[in-house]
Amino acid sequence: MKTAMKIAAATMCAAVIAAVPAFAACSSQTYVTSIEKSSTEGSTDTYTIYYSDGTQSQFTVPNGSEEATKPYVTSIAKTSSDGLDDTYTVYYSDGTTGNFTVSNGADGVDAQELYEKYKEETGEDLTYAQFLEKYLSVDNADTASVINYCLQSCLKIYTEFIETSYSQGMWGQISVTSDTAVYTGSAVIYDINTISDGYTYLVTNYHVVYDNNANPDKNGGTKVARRIYGYLYGSESTPVSQGKGTDGYTQYSYGDYGIALEYVGGSVENDIAVLRVKTDDIKAVNENIKAVELADGYYVGETAIAIGNPEGSGLSVTQGIISTENENISLNIDGTLRSYRSLRIDTALYSGNSGGGLFNAEGKLIGITNAGDGSDQNINYAVPLEIVTGVADNIIYYANDGDDSTSGLNSVTFGVTVTTSDAKYVYDASLGYGKISESVNVQSVTTGSIAEKIGITSGDVIKAVIVNGEQEDVLRSFDLSDIAMTLRSGDKIQFVVERDGAQTTTATYTLALADFAQVA
Repeated sequence: MKTAMKIAAATMCAAVIAAVPAFAACSSQTYVTSIEKSSTEGSTDTYTIYYSDGTQSQFTVPNGSEEATKPYVTSIAKTSSDGLDDTYTVYYSDGTTGNFTVSNGADGVDAQELYEKYKEETGEDLTYAQFLEKYLSVDNADTASVINYCLQSCLKIYTEFIETSYSQGMWGQISVTSDTAVYTGSAVIYDINTISDGYTYLVTNYHVVYDNNANPDKNGGTKVARRIYGYLYGSESTPVSQGKGTDGYTQYSYGDYGIALEYVGGSVENDIAVLRVKTDDIKAVNENIKAVELADGYYVGETAIAIGNPEGSGLSVTQGIISTENENISLNIDGTLRSYRSLRIDTALYSGNSGGGLFNAEGKLIGITNAGDGSDQNINYAVPLEIVTGVADNIIYYANDGDDSTSGLNSVTFGVTVTTSDAKYVYDASLGYGKISESVNVQSVTTGSIAEKIGITSGDVIKAVIVNGEQEDVLRSFDLSDIAMTLRSGDKIQFVVERDGAQTTTATYTLALADFAQVA
């Protein structure tokens, strides 16, 4: 769902954020440096609190409650205002108080400001999403704060190709014309390398940077975009035609805000591509950029916030929920119809949203938006998180492994054909959502394969894969391909299988570079 470029003014969308804080140890004066259990008497534990000014105090907690890990906020109230600054007093569970101020007499507290102040004063290393989850209740105001935070990680993308068109004249003559075609999509900042000469890596869809109508002979020998530019939110513009260049094709200027991006690699089979730019170059436009934070998972009914570049009109936001956490859809990106595992969402998507981030209510990435049902705006799709991270990490690894013979996405083939049975949904009341699991049954084993070498046999049920001593459960058949993308040469793997009613662990196999093959 990339879209042809529209030469039009970008639409800016700004929002004011305000949230009521509820966090511990955030004071512009004295704050807690450490807490230690100092005594236990019966069912009561006594804790000593050490403050930044050298003083101490104590509080007791019955039954060794986990709440004793720190004093917690019982309430917060505005206690004074001088017209320019509001002073808030925080009341803690141990009876102490602390103050902080908010400039400009704001009606509420800017969550980003509180987050930065909290890290500065406590030294605690936590992400913005963790801060919100830990200390702020989630409501509509907090959702606005999360969205505004995520905008720091989002870009709109322009891609250039040389396309050749053929037309027949009145007298039957064939006219051949080649010129620049410009398309637009979206991307997210995936990783920021802050070392000198380091790179910032971006993730988008493969179909955003690939044009099956491109003429490889005139497009640099490939159908991947010959030029890719990105614009950060708040520094957006559009390319401007500069007339014909010396090569006879229309040239475009991307202005001071346009960031030239390099194609690193991609996978048409997963519809994911990786781009990069020198970190110093992108920070020259905005030093406040952030890499996306990754969710631990996702579930049906979870909030799904899409940030992208609909119709090329500029970065904007739509919101819905995850409708189905696993659905196969058919896409034709390069002339071949393929099946793609997808998240179905009811979040509105439009042409130009492709490659944009799909975030949950905590502002964590759960997917990359890539497709829609043309007949129903409430049925749209995204590449699931585990595919995004598996492909992106893999491509980045092989781009930096020092081996010029390896590039793109490389994965192993275990050599098993599997079938599934006993699929069921299991609800977890403690989490408030459930998961679908199925039995992954080995139907056949390829001769000479990794599976044969470690002792997997037909009839086994695959329960888990152990990678360097860490067990990764196999609950769905596609977990095997997801795990395969995360493996590297030198990794030691084992399989946990159920055989004749009992679980057993296979022999260990150490992966070699020869076990890997490039994936389209």
